[in-house]
Amino acid sequence: MKQYLLSVYQPGGGSPGPEVLGPIARNLEILEQEMQDAGAWVFSGGLHSPDTATVVRVKDGDTLMTDGPYAEGKEHLGGFTVIRAPDLDAALEWGRRLALAIGLLPIEVRPFQGEVDG
Repeated sequence: MKQYLLSVYQPGGGSPGPEVLGPIARNLEILEQEMQDAGAWVFSGGLHSPDTATVVRVKDGDTLMTDGPYAEGKEHLGGFTVIRAPDLDAALEWGRRLALAIGLLPIEVRPFQGEVDG
């Protein structure tokens, strides 16, 4: 089976309050259990805000490190889930269910390169 990355993109700025995040967390817990029961879930995680990022690059043989995200934007990667699915249609269905569980944010579904046995 191929592996797919389900990326959660969120707008910049502060996070919603517990009245919004509480139900989302419960929805995600249920969905993750459904993914595990189906043998689709590999792992997932939420990320700290982009201002905690450090960008590492090499220029003229020197390693340079800068604080902050690689690119400024209105949206940033807020979290992700890696799944196993037999095909893109199945992965898109998990992406649809993730979008429904969160309810507010877009989900990008992308296959990893090459076939990955899991």
